[in-house]
Amino acid sequence: MALLRPSSRTRRHGAGADGSRMWAWFMLPGTLWMTGFLIASLVLVAVLAVGTTDELGNPRFGFDLAGVRALTDPAYTEVLARSLGYALLTCLICLLIAYPVAYTIALYGGRYKNALIAAIVVPFFANYLVRMYGWSVVLSDDGPVLRALRAIGLADGDTKILNTGPGVVAGLVYGFVVFMIIPLYAALERLDVSLIEAGRDLYGGPVRTFLFVTLPATRQGAAAGLVLVFLPAMGDFVSAQLMGGPDQIMIGNLIQDKFFQGQNWPLGSALTMLLMLVLLIGMFGYLRRTRKDEAEARR
Repeated sequence: MALLRPSSRTRRHGAGADGSRMWAWFMLPGTLWMTGFLIASLVLVAVLAVGTTDELGNPRFGFDLAGVRALTDPAYTEVLARSLGYALLTCLICLLIAYPVAYTIALYGGRYKNALIAAIVVPFFANYLVRMYGWSVVLSDDGPVLRALRAIGLADGDTKILNTGPGVVAGLVYGFVVFMIIPLYAALERLDVSLIEAGRDLYGGPVRTFLFVTLPATRQGAAAGLVLVFLPAMGDFVSAQLMGGPDQIMIGNLIQDKFFQGQNWPLGSALTMLLMLVLLIGMFGYLRRTRKDEAEARR
C-alpha cells in the first residue's frame, strides 16, 4: 500500500498556520503593552473625570459630574478654541514650508537626497524642551530675528514675538514641521516623474501641472503630515509656556495646571478626555478620507 503523503497545499496551509502563530507570539508583548499602559490609562482618566477629591485635593473614586460640567465654562471653551486655532494654523504653515522643501529634495536632490533629509531630521533628535528653550532665545526681544527685522525697518523697539500668539505658533511650527516634511517627501519620492513631464508636454504650464498632477498624487502624504502635526500641536504645552503669556495658554497648559498646581484631578481628567475626543475626530476623519482615496484608486 502506498503511503499517503500530505499534499503541497496541505503543507503550505500548515506552514501558514505555524507562521501566523509565530507572528501572534511576536505581537503579544506589544499588545500587552498597549493594553496595560495605553487603554488602561485612558480608562483610569475617564474614571477620574467623574470622580471626586478629598479636602486636600487628592483624587477619590466616586461619581460626580462637576469636572465634566465645568467644561461648559466659557473660559475653558475659549482655551479649547484657541488651541484648535493654533493647531490648524500650525498645520497650514508647516504645509506651506514643508512642501517646497520636500519637493526640491525629492525631485532635484539627486545623490544628496539622504544627506539632505538627515540634515533636516537629525537636529530634531535633540530633546524637545531644549530645542524650545533655544527657539525662545532666538525669538526674544534681543534675539537675532527681531534684530534683523529692526535693521531692515520691519520692526521697532516695541515689537515683540514672545508672549504673543504668533510666538506660540512659531514655536509649534519649529517643533513639528519635520513631521510634515517626511511624509511629503515619501509621497513625492514615489511620484512618477513621467506624469509631470507629460503635463508639461501638453502645455499645462508649471502651475497647472502642479495643481492637477503633482498635488493630487501627493494628497495622501499631505494628509498624513497634517495629522502628524495636528495631533501633537493640539496637546502641546511647552511652546505656549515658553513663548506665550497668560492670554496664550493652550489646553495642554490647563491640563498640566489642574493636575500639578490646582490639584483638581477630575477637571484635569475631563479636559484630557475632551482633548482626546478632538484628536480622535481628526484621526477618524483622516482614516475615512484615506479609505475613500484607496477605493477610488481601485476603480
